[in-house]
Amino acid sequence: MSLVRLKIKGISYSQTQNGAYALILNEVDGDRKLPIVIGAFEAQSIAIALEKEIRPPRPLTHDLFKNFADRFDIIVKQVIIHKLVDGVFYSSIICERDNAEEIIDARTSDAIALALRFQAPIFTYKNILDKAGIYLKINPEDEDESESDSILVDDLIAEELETGSVQENYKAQSLEELHNMLDEAVANEDYEKAANIRDEISKR
Repeated sequence: MSLVRLKIKGISYSQTQNGAYALILNEVDGDRKLPIVIGAFEAQSIAIALEKEIRPPRPLTHDLFKNFADRFDIIVKQVIIHKLVDGVFYSSIICERDNAEEIIDARTSDAIALALRFQAPIFTYKNILDKAGIYLKINPEDEDESESDSILVDDLIAEELETGSVQENYKAQSLEELHNMLDEAVANEDYEKAANIRDEISKR
């Protein structure tokens, strides 16, 4: 399977899902966007890494990992979003130390937050982009592409969250079923799914 390189296009706050943000990744040599729903902490961490001028007074978790890795000569070479199951993206961090390569499983939001700090490239497989990638229609009359992209990202997230194509819709489940699903998600260490279920329980 061929790898496709991605770059971060932006982060958008969801008006329909409490505390949810959407990270928009764009294929480097194409027009498709890959929207990934992430939590507030991860969105903040990614935003801080993108804004070079912002420096938190104390290291955030991802900054601490970077400092730790630097101290022990661990390099993050690349991040690969390698699987998509039930709307959840799974990623691997490819690390190197003493010329030995290691692959570490990670949540996609954490992996990307670290990739930014290590200036490591982000990839996904073509079949994942074919399945979850979305085209944004850019108006050629718009002179400020970044501004039009920002507006389109907001529209995209609202549309994706409403249709449930980015994350699973839990409205059909009862509260008891949701609590059971939450316990199962936590047991499986699927924290992104657990956060989504928790948000639905909070709404009730």
